[in-house]
Amino acid sequence: MARARIVDPDQGPRSKRAAILEAAVEYFGETGYETTKWSDVADRVGIGQTALYHYFESKAHCLLTIMRLELQRSHDMFTEATAGEEDPVEALRAGVRAAFAVSEHEIRQMRVLQANMSLLATPRKSKREETERIAARQLVQMVERDWTNLLVRGMAKGAFPVRDAHMLGLAVLGMIVSVWRWYRPTGAIPLPEISELIEGCVVRMVGEE
Repeated sequence: MARARIVDPDQGPRSKRAAILEAAVEYFGETGYETTKWSDVADRVGIGQTALYHYFESKAHCLLTIMRLELQRSHDMFTEATAGEEDPVEALRAGVRAAFAVSEHEIRQMRVLQANMSLLATPRKSKREETERIAARQLVQMVERDWTNLLVRGMAKGAFPVRDAHMLGLAVLGMIVSVWRWYRPTGAIPLPEISELIEGCVVRMVGEE
């Protein structure tokens, strides 16, 4: 199946789209999607609520766009971090480190994604919402395939024991994304320490018999 590609609109000097997305990420990430009022986002951006509909037809459309953009960012960062790395173990380490090389805004964006993954399971009646949902689902598959292919290459080179690469890739991803359900920048454990811990756990899980 061909990937559903979405071309985001050009950001003109008067466009409020980026500001709306940023404000929505802040609200959805801190207070939750369900409890956030669409009018709160408008107030944060400094526009009337009706002006939101020039950019997004609904709060759900905005959420699905955020999820799709985060999945694309994650895929791109993984690709950049692992490209050209011939050593499978170093590629694995690079992929994990890239997942945690993030800003506070991106942390909230990932929290939003993980908290609302169930939304991708059900078709939407709105055409624009459904287009975003399909694109996000396909990106989920791409991210899973990224990790699976990395493990397959490592197994082919004898760097990792031969196992079910897809299942193992899902386990690695699960370990990484679970962090965004509980991690807060104001917490007691700094993100570099968490990144180092997860990196070590992933290498041992993948590399040991």
